[in-house]
Amino acid sequence: MQCDEETQATELQNYLMQQGFRRAQNTLYRPCCTDCQACLSLRIRVNDFVPSKSQKRTLRRNEHLSARIVSPIATAEHYQLFREYIHVRHSDGSMADMTENDFIEWLEDTPAQTFLTEFRDAGELIAVSMTDVLQDGLSMVYSFFSPTHSRMSLGLFMILNQIRYTSSLELSHLYLGYWVPNSAKMAYKCRFSGLEIYLGNQWQPFRAPENYDGMAELTSTISVASQAAELRLPEFEN
Repeated sequence: MQCDEETQATELQNYLMQQGFRRAQNTLYRPCCTDCQACLSLRIRVNDFVPSKSQKRTLRRNEHLSARIVSPIATAEHYQLFREYIHVRHSDGSMADMTENDFIEWLEDTPAQTFLTEFRDAGELIAVSMTDVLQDGLSMVYSFFSPTHSRMSLGLFMILNQIRYTSSLELSHLYLGYWVPNSAKMAYKCRFSGLEIYLGNQWQPFRAPENYDGMAELTSTISVASQAAELRLPEFEN
């Protein structure tokens, strides 16, 4: 395969996302811990997704919001909303000390085909999702929203919105990133029908969450080098 660097990056991302990887800026990664297997990649088969009663209520509750797709270019409005979100939701996390320049680099430094979706309530920006376009679907990279609108379930609503958008593009999957069993902050990710989990080097239907409770104590018998050797990678011509 002979192609330019941008095309190579896109092709590599597509290959690795199929194998449970995620993107953070210009890095593709997959946790590889010898004494813990708790970080599990999830995706939704959008054609098999049927909203629950509570998810339907969330859609109705937010149907008045306007949604606009824009390029991944950071604005002061984005950064202010991000700071409010981080301060309330993740004040002890690794992103708590991000400066505005850090934020711009984090949001704009992407080798992928990335877009933002802005959600507004009567003109006020209240939520933003950052999404990558893949060959078989969309990948939700990160979302943030106004903590003063917590009753609107905006995090859930953005996923539901992206499920609809994925379907409208006639793509098959929406990638949700990593889920950790027994993590209260990540519990929302396993509440969707049509869910798949990457386990044992393959995507498989998601079972009840309690089936994965022991993953944090599960040790790996496969070395990091062996796991790397098993990866499927695209072939590029020099």
